[in-house]
Amino acid sequence: MRNNLLLFFLGLFLIVVSCDSKRVYDEYKSVPNEWNKDSIITFKINPPDSIKPYNLFVDLRNTNEYKYSNIFLIVEMVFPHGRTIKDTLEYRMTDPSGKFLGTGLMDVKENKLWYKEDVVFKEAGEYTVNIQHAMRENGKVHGVVSLEGITDVGFRIENTKKNLKE
Repeated sequence: MRNNLLLFFLGLFLIVVSCDSKRVYDEYKSVPNEWNKDSIITFKINPPDSIKPYNLFVDLRNTNEYKYSNIFLIVEMVFPHGRTIKDTLEYRMTDPSGKFLGTGLMDVKENKLWYKEDVVFKEAGEYTVNIQHAMRENGKVHGVVSLEGITDVGFRIENTKKNLKE
């Protein structure tokens, strides 16, 4: 009986994971206790195609210990031949009432945040994506040194709707 239950849940997990037809790349990195402003989360990516467009996302998991309604991130993409694109991005983390956005039934919410749309990886080779927070408190010059409540930072590449039709 126990083995049958284990096989059932394993099969269910595999079905759920394999049904994510949009996913091309999806990786998370854990943030220990607090996310230091100097800590850069790095992802190394080898895109599968140099012709098709893809949608890019930053994924964040947060707990109730996250005390802000938004988050500022610096996202840097380093191309295989050295060219770099750096963006400072702001995302909402709560609705106007203060309720956390994202998915999840328990204390951890998962947020899938748009980074770039219809990106074509024209250069062959390894791309590097660096993500760090750039939070500041209102009226203060220096940034937040240790950001609490972010447990994981992820990066995701998805097929566009056009790619799925082909």
